[in-house]
Amino acid sequence: MKKLTKQFDEGIHVAVLVSPGFGAGWSTWASGDADELLFDADIAQAVLDGMDSGDLELLAKGKYPKEFLGALDDLEVRWIKQGTEFIVEEYDGSENIRYKDSIIWSVA
Repeated sequence: MKKLTKQFDEGIHVAVLVSPGFGAGWSTWASGDADELLFDADIAQAVLDGMDSGDLELLAKGKYPKEFLGALDDLEVRWIKQGTEFIVEEYDGSENIRYKDSIIWSVA
């Protein structure tokens, strides 16, 4: 198992990778450990730096040779406050972040 590394912004926020475009999800379509894709610090930094799509693909394929990387072109970094509970929801490949405190539960 790979060591999970996260990208931090001044120690307050964590970089989370999502693919909001339709077609394929990034972490939600993972065949392996979705958290590795969700929090990958190297890929997050490459996205933030505006890395060329060809170089980004080489980086991702080198790190995740068995993963489907169809969402790579749509990747975005979302900064989430450290310790915040959330899930990534996916519909038709489009990923959105949903925070635990935004869910209104029904009680029977």
